[in-house]
Amino acid sequence: MPDNNATPHAAEPLAPDFAAYDRLTRDQSRREDELRAANKTALFDALSATPIHTVTVIFDGSGDSGQIESVEAWAPEAQAPGGQRLVDLPATLISFIAPVWDSANIDTRQATVREVIEALCYALLEKTHDGWENGDGAYGEFIFDVENRAITLEHNERVMTSQYHAHEF
Repeated sequence: MPDNNATPHAAEPLAPDFAAYDRLTRDQSRREDELRAANKTALFDALSATPIHTVTVIFDGSGDSGQIESVEAWAPEAQAPGGQRLVDLPATLISFIAPVWDSANIDTRQATVREVIEALCYALLEKTHDGWENGDGAYGEFIFDVENRAITLEHNERVMTSQYHAHEF
């Protein structure tokens, strides 16, 4: 017969498994790196089929908010100042792949060249300067060099400083 007068014991709270979470995030990061390389290849393949030689992406962020300000594509032009002219990005759709969090699945979707450029920029900012949009924030530029299939990030971090002085007389 059950004892209805027994005092129930509270269940012990489970401690978070930080080691398991760390393994999960490392695995996710590894998969993102592998798929990012494939996305980069697909993007440069699409850009190489055009006269575009450079794409510049300006970003800015602070106060817990950050965004891409502009994406510009440049092609050679002998008569233009600096020997280049601003052109439209191609309307080509690219197969974009990304890992699904906490799963072995991969999400595949069709995306425009601009969407892939922006996704790569945000992912690279998160990987190299996570939190770039927080506090005083950061700003900078990505340069996509189509001929060399290279992406360069020029990142500027805003830093507020203070100097403390104490005097006792």
